[in-house]
Amino acid sequence: MRSKIKSYSYGRQNIGKDDIKSVIEVLKSDWLTQGPKIQEFENALANKFGAKYCSAVSSGTAALHLTALALGWKKGDIVITSPVTFLASANCAVYAGATPDFADIDESGYTIDTGKLEDKLKKYKQRNKNVKAVVAVDYAGNPSNWEELKYLSRKYGFSLVDDFCHAAGAEYRKDYRYAVKYADAVCMSFHPVKHVTTGEGGAVLTNSRKTDALVKVLRTHGIIKNNTVFKIRNSKYKSDPWYYEMQMPGYNYRITDFQCALGISQLKKLDKFIEERRKIASLYDEFFKNDERFILPFVNPDRKHAYHLYPLQIKFDKLKISKKEFFDKLASKGVFCQVHYIPVHLQPYYAKNFGFRKGDFPVAEKFYEREVSIPVYPSLNKKDISHISDIIKKSL
Repeated sequence: MRSKIKSYSYGRQNIGKDDIKSVIEVLKSDWLTQGPKIQEFENALANKFGAKYCSAVSSGTAALHLTALALGWKKGDIVITSPVTFLASANCAVYAGATPDFADIDESGYTIDTGKLEDKLKKYKQRNKNVKAVVAVDYAGNPSNWEELKYLSRKYGFSLVDDFCHAAGAEYRKDYRYAVKYADAVCMSFHPVKHVTTGEGGAVLTNSRKTDALVKVLRTHGIIKNNTVFKIRNSKYKSDPWYYEMQMPGYNYRITDFQCALGISQLKKLDKFIEERRKIASLYDEFFKNDERFILPFVNPDRKHAYHLYPLQIKFDKLKISKKEFFDKLASKGVFCQVHYIPVHLQPYYAKNFGFRKGDFPVAEKFYEREVSIPVYPSLNKKDISHISDIIKKSL
């Protein structure tokens, strides 16, 4: 009888008995949603990452959408992001009626290239076009060049959003609370493959009371219960406990109490999770270094990577195997990798509606051709890493 092959996905959740206990306690309580665990989770996130305000929501995509609306993006505005990201980083501009654009990535860190970004900003300025915001993606867990981004935001007058969905636990210039210091709003995701999970979930961190207030209203249908800002001043119901007003259309982007209970429990272990991910990355570095077939993830000396992903580049253009053939070989041996990401500008919707085409962002496109996200999650041990690395090398 053949033994079952042990399989490895590129990422997975790490759920412990303490997490399960936390969720069960809430499931046995009176509050499954709109209860006290939501604010408790928000307070824990704000404290951990140094924000004055936090709004927990249903996903990282919801966080980006609500941020776009809270910052006032609208038709005629231009929002620039990286082409190497999940669709939501650009789609949030579309949701708000703004026009998305991209600046190519840096060849080493894979985050937005601030030199190319400024070239684009100059061109827009010459055409009297309004760049409303830049969504900088801390890709794979590697912080962007935030000092330069902040300088450019002041010089050209745009707001900064940190797509922080990959980077919880990362450090920039020895500071893991860097995100809210540089960005006007910080968007998080708690999908199962992220450092901290709530199943599905997200959050908006900010130091702006106005931004936070708008996010909180918009996440729950646009409902306002604060009677000091009611529009119908003369209503006889305005002091009644059931009365509320909808002054703008909102969404149901709420998160539940049992999700937040899981998030609170997971957040306590974030530092440990990050430490394990860095150990795994260090082992991969040792296995793949000095092999000209590979390009290892680069980490700038003034940053600490959070390793949501380990984006290994493989020079398929110089090998006798295609990326598809390589993936098939790995899968047959129980190693399931992924690619992050198909550059957003190559998606049919963006080509059709905004005129992007192949060749617009060559660094991103070359990176896509080579990038393979190999397994990285805290429960992997040294034997697992050695086994995975050996399979990768022998499959080329």
